[in-house]
Amino acid sequence: MAAVELLVRGGLLVDGTGAPARPADLAVADGRVTVLPPGGGAGAAGDHRVPVIDATGLVVTPGFVDVHTHSDALAAVGGPDPAQGAAPGDTAWDALEELRLAPLLQGVTTEISGNCGSSLFPCLPERLPELAEHLRVTFGIGPVGPAEDFAAFAAAQRPALRRNHLASLVGHGTLRAGVMGFADRPPRPDELAAMCELLDRALAEGAAGFSTGLIYPPGTYADTAEIVELARVAARHGKPYVTHLRDEMSQVEKALEEALEIAERSGAPLQVSHHKTAGRHAWGATLRTLPRLEQARADGLDVLCDVYPYTAGSTVLHAMLPPWASEGGIGALLERLRRPEVRERIRADIAGGVDGWENTVGNGGWDLIAVAAAPARRAAEGHRIAGLAAASGADPVDYVCDLLLDSQGEVTIISHSMREDDVRRVLASPLSMIGSDGVPKPGRPHPRWAGSFARVLGHYGRDEGLLSLESAVHKMTGLPAQRFRLTGRGVVRDGAVADLVVLDPGAVRDAATFERPLLPPQGVAAVLVAGQVAVRDGRATDARAGEVVRVR
Repeated sequence: MAAVELLVRGGLLVDGTGAPARPADLAVADGRVTVLPPGGGAGAAGDHRVPVIDATGLVVTPGFVDVHTHSDALAAVGGPDPAQGAAPGDTAWDALEELRLAPLLQGVTTEISGNCGSSLFPCLPERLPELAEHLRVTFGIGPVGPAEDFAAFAAAQRPALRRNHLASLVGHGTLRAGVMGFADRPPRPDELAAMCELLDRALAEGAAGFSTGLIYPPGTYADTAEIVELARVAARHGKPYVTHLRDEMSQVEKALEEALEIAERSGAPLQVSHHKTAGRHAWGATLRTLPRLEQARADGLDVLCDVYPYTAGSTVLHAMLPPWASEGGIGALLERLRRPEVRERIRADIAGGVDGWENTVGNGGWDLIAVAAAPARRAAEGHRIAGLAAASGADPVDYVCDLLLDSQGEVTIISHSMREDDVRRVLASPLSMIGSDGVPKPGRPHPRWAGSFARVLGHYGRDEGLLSLESAVHKMTGLPAQRFRLTGRGVVRDGAVADLVVLDPGAVRDAATFERPLLPPQGVAAVLVAGQVAVRDGRATDARAGEVVRVR
């Protein structure tokens, strides 16, 4: 063993495999970990000056893996730059730093971005300007530019800002926009071939899988056959097809069957993103969807899912509009929204529905949707659309259209659309792992970005008894690391990357709320990223040891 640089001594090890907790000491050297018998750390250092983390009475786990984030741009070129004068104390810098720290403070050492069909790559060179506008609305953090390939994306991540590790999927929506723009039509053979080639290259360079967001333009314009062809590319690399289903509401069972068909025809492992049955017409449907997933797995299909521990979701506001409104991209959408006849058509489609469209508002109502981030109307953040419209004397659709126009399309929302019993069933399923689905934008983001992992451990695990500590940790570490081939991560064993969390199992809990969504959790004593102490006594240090993870 190399010279020991740090000891974690006296703790109870929950190693990420799901095995029972056991006493153990850990030695860290060269960013890797060695598991020692209890008390074995006392003489392992050979030097009393080796730093020690005293974990007596605490639990030590692998660093958590957040399998579903939208944090792609948080450490990319385009954010506040120290070289250009931005520094701690500046309002913009501090707001972004608070967002960057939120996952780390609850123990997340690896994030998987590029979900729901939106990644920062790949793209044909001639499509870069058009895609940049789409990504501005999607990610909302500065003038973040798209990248032609995974290598360029990785190079754009600034190490000086990288608090934890980042892997990325290849987003189908980005891929489609980067080849054929925002046209509502099937791809030509040459366009589909170009998408397959870009996807193949990105996966070979280290992207973690292929994702779709089939409620979001331009992904929603794709048919099943298109997705099958692209998923076959992922299958050749042994990487998963990760999907935000075409409908998570009244047609969720039909949408799930499409995903299962794609997996079966393509041969790709299937990951169902943030599995939920939302809206009053789908409440209780997890009683059918979860057994369907279990049966598919029993029949030999490699299918798993992820879930966040809340009854509210979050997304972009323009996703509340029928898909035809966004054909041609954000610029075309904003131009349409100025026209009274377009607004009337939107109202009619929300009231009557459109075949194949999820129709979140029609399944719930504007009273269930709150503004999370609206740069042009900060006073609206935290308030529900129905109330905002009533206070301004406007019809809700007119209010939404004007809000999108004022903010140049860059508005995110929180949708209170799920039921607690459905969330609990998915959390308890042996097929589920944990992902925050965090949308880290300034304003009033969903508290899941800062609270998901602590909430599972504290509220659902310890307080509600829904999960044992070992099972909860497995869903956050070993299971996702295996699914996404994160070699050397997710399980504490000799030679593993020294991504570790030290926590108090009796005190850990989420503190973030919808009113104060970035409050850090309680009970997380220390977090190590690649062997460096990134959190000590619940506070972030200056360590920035994160890296872009390439999955081979």
